[in-house]
Amino acid sequence: MRTLKGRVAVVTGAGSGIGRALCQALAREGCHIAAVELRAERLEGLAQELSGTGVTVSTHALDVSDRTAMATLPEAVLAAHGGQVHILVNNAGVTVACPFEDMQLEDWDWLLGVNLWGVIHGCHFFMPALMEAEEAHIVNVSSVFGIVGVLSQSAYCTSKFAVRGLTETLWEELRHTHIGVTSVHPGGVNTRIVADSRGEAAEGQKERTAQAFAQRAVSPELAAARIVRAIARGQRRLLITKEAYLMDWLRRLLPEWGNQVLNAVMMRVLGGVEAYRERVGEYRRRRLALSGGGPPAQ
Repeated sequence: MRTLKGRVAVVTGAGSGIGRALCQALAREGCHIAAVELRAERLEGLAQELSGTGVTVSTHALDVSDRTAMATLPEAVLAAHGGQVHILVNNAGVTVACPFEDMQLEDWDWLLGVNLWGVIHGCHFFMPALMEAEEAHIVNVSSVFGIVGVLSQSAYCTSKFAVRGLTETLWEELRHTHIGVTSVHPGGVNTRIVADSRGEAAEGQKERTAQAFAQRAVSPELAAARIVRAIARGQRRLLITKEAYLMDWLRRLLPEWGNQVLNAVMMRVLGGVEAYRERVGEYRRRRLALSGGGPPAQ
């Protein structure tokens, strides 16, 4: 984009993490902000933080998976911001940490509703306004889990691979228009996604994972700064952290073996080795029982 000053940016998942930091970073560039978030109390705090920046801030408490609510969102944003929208950031995301065989379909509905349908809703309902803008940009936040399939993250990986596919399709469909498109693949960013996750993680694993993120992950502010730069430059694909570059490179070089190696490393880093070993042991016991071999020797 030629300029960010005076533009209107819609950011979903704006109440915490990358979304909140992105609202702050865009406001510093002179962007007016339409902050979208399920939790109204988080929006109130954000609005107070941005009150002295000199930009217009509107807040919209809704669930991005709610089609009716998302269908009416553009009208509310346009009314609050002089009939204009220039930037759409589909950032809202949730996760469920659970092996596929134990996943409940209700959890699939919840996660895909936010992570995938939330992105589809945002692109679909804001596209007419973006087409009317002088220049515009769409940012869809995928993940390194949209590059690598990860143990106990079947639903999350499904959603993020799908977001990646949608975004790369939009690259081609909008290539010759005034709308830029960026696919973002963060690695470890210190957000609330682990704390807010669902799932049947082994005892203490959720806490260990959260601690690992806190110790090793980059700040949301760093991620937001790089996304803002990508918008300004019209960058189509953004890898944010060192591990994102590593995962992307290793999957390209070694599509199958690389995936296995990366999972082994992540299990160690995130504290899931014991849970993984227990799961493998359970599979072996089942196989032996089905074959009539009895339980494995201790």
